[in-house]
Amino acid sequence: MQSMSRTHPRRSIIQKVMFSLFRFSAVINGAALVVIVYFLVYNGWRAINWTFLTQPPMDSMTKGGILPCIVGTLCLSLGAILVALPIGMASAIYLHEYARPGRVVRIIRLGINNLAGVPSVVFGLFGLAFFVVFLNMGVSIVAGSLTLGALTLPVIIGATEEALRAVPDTYREASLGLGATKWQTIQHVVLPTALPGILTGAILGIGRAAGETAPIMFTAAVFYTPSLPTSIFDEIMALPYHIYVLATAGTEIEATRPLQFGTALVLIVLVLGVNLFAIILRSRLRKKR
Repeated sequence: MQSMSRTHPRRSIIQKVMFSLFRFSAVINGAALVVIVYFLVYNGWRAINWTFLTQPPMDSMTKGGILPCIVGTLCLSLGAILVALPIGMASAIYLHEYARPGRVVRIIRLGINNLAGVPSVVFGLFGLAFFVVFLNMGVSIVAGSLTLGALTLPVIIGATEEALRAVPDTYREASLGLGATKWQTIQHVVLPTALPGILTGAILGIGRAAGETAPIMFTAAVFYTPSLPTSIFDEIMALPYHIYVLATAGTEIEATRPLQFGTALVLIVLVLGVNLFAIILRSRLRKKR
């Protein structure tokens, strides 16, 4: 009894210490986000006006706006999700619902985990060698979207598998007991229940695709093009690459400093806006369950 009474206070202390560390970590992450956003707003809000948002860059990109960059980023993000979401969902459904546990499934999951850890520049070189050169797509929206789709695929597969795993087995058993086939059960019971979690993976995928520079600088983005894309085989400008160009390769780097911060601020707002839309949609779907 005495040993148990000594153990309980020790466990309580350890628990309080660990919870305090978790809270401190969360506060640090939140504070870092606030500092970054404040820094960008403080340095970039002066550059944002109607001309900045609706005009192409002019005068060696020291004046004008970033409209082609905004359109290019939206095209690449949308294209990446259109590529990665169906493939990622199908892969996760196969791995969780159909595949039998064994060596093959372990190898597939190992490959997915390793793919998630590959640096983005490697995806860019792969896209350059395979999509741009081998498939002769050239530097284009479709080549960049396919490359970003491959980049975000592990995130979507992992999130979708977790969402499918969270669906209670009783749902499946009840559907099968009523005479539904396995695919009907997945289509009408499992997927609607798991959809909020799948959207979480899509949110993470969009956020990563929109902010990547290395993959698109090899496959889709160019230094300067004032016109908006009219085809998926057109080359485009993009916000992350435009920030890189203004900060490192521009003719007047100091003169474009406000434009750099303004472009970064627009990128942050764009990603947060897309994520907020997806979060609201996910919340509404959860309420309907």
